[in-house]
Amino acid sequence: MNLVPQSLLGLLFSEIESALSDAGVLKHHAKALWRAIHRDHAIDLTEIDFLPPLKKWVEAYVGIRKSYFIDAPEQDDEIHSSDGLTRKYLLRLNDGQVIETVLMGYDGRFTACLSSQAGCAMGCVFCATGQMGFVRHLTVGEIVAQIRHVRRMLAQIHPHRRLRNIVLMGMGEPLHNYDSVMKAMDIVSDARGSSISPLKIAISTVGLVPNILRMADENRPYRLAVSLHGSTEEERSALVPTSKKWNLESLIGACRSYCQTTGKRIFFEWTLIAGKNDSPETAERLAALLEGIDSHVNIIPLNPTNGFAGAASESGAEFQKIIRKSGIPCTFRQRRGIDVAAGCGMLKAGRVGLTKRPSVSN
Repeated sequence: MNLVPQSLLGLLFSEIESALSDAGVLKHHAKALWRAIHRDHAIDLTEIDFLPPLKKWVEAYVGIRKSYFIDAPEQDDEIHSSDGLTRKYLLRLNDGQVIETVLMGYDGRFTACLSSQAGCAMGCVFCATGQMGFVRHLTVGEIVAQIRHVRRMLAQIHPHRRLRNIVLMGMGEPLHNYDSVMKAMDIVSDARGSSISPLKIAISTVGLVPNILRMADENRPYRLAVSLHGSTEEERSALVPTSKKWNLESLIGACRSYCQTTGKRIFFEWTLIAGKNDSPETAERLAALLEGIDSHVNIIPLNPTNGFAGAASESGAEFQKIIRKSGIPCTFRQRRGIDVAAGCGMLKAGRVGLTKRPSVSN
């Protein structure tokens, strides 16, 4: 029996099998429980007409003993963009923390942008989340719960469409919360449940070198996106403070190692900021820096955030031309939800704000 309640959303299929087996329930009942959780998006399992052995387990361990529960964050707000394709959800977690999850519609597909932390410790100067500071990591269940929430909302507005893509580009640094993020993605990519293809899942990082190498060593099937933003040490460290811990040379070395080990392409994110990283010389240095790496450069127009004096660049076309001329694919990221602060670098806890944990004195 669990002394501390566990989230069913945070358990792998094999762990649910073990939980049932430990209570004397045959493992094959795990399929019905998994389906209810990850396909039917059930909130109250005690209301479901399972076969008697599973129903008794649910009534005992979920209903009476409360050894297990389902993360079901409360929706504080739903904000629609004027683009007609973007919806931002403010979700309140059990401890009062508020995170943002975004549903984005594109031609023929829908993508969910998930948060991995409440706040962020990376401190990127042009990112609203980074300007907020770090509160805590999200649990596996809290990450998976965002997928369930978005899929329920999508079923209401487009009943015959399914969520196809996931990007871990919301609040927080995913590789700072490595174990929870990877386990959550293993759960949502399980073909018996949400069945999101691993090839349709992108994990973004500002450059946590040890965990980029760990992703390679573990041969994780997900796509890697690296927020680069600078082609020299000075240029990058002025925008991305983590570059002072893992410098540009070590980051690029890790990216080369990742490609060699996995055979996978890396998507490099580049927020274009006037007068800081948008010159033709910068583009040429970037092309030289990425030589020999299987790369794709995504140019992201700077989105406005409070506290950052940088200006959006008008030099994008020339920058893109130089990168493409070097043989590296280069595209502009489609902007979504700018009017509701749902774009890249704009996510924070909306109107309600984050609840800081109280300091502990010794």
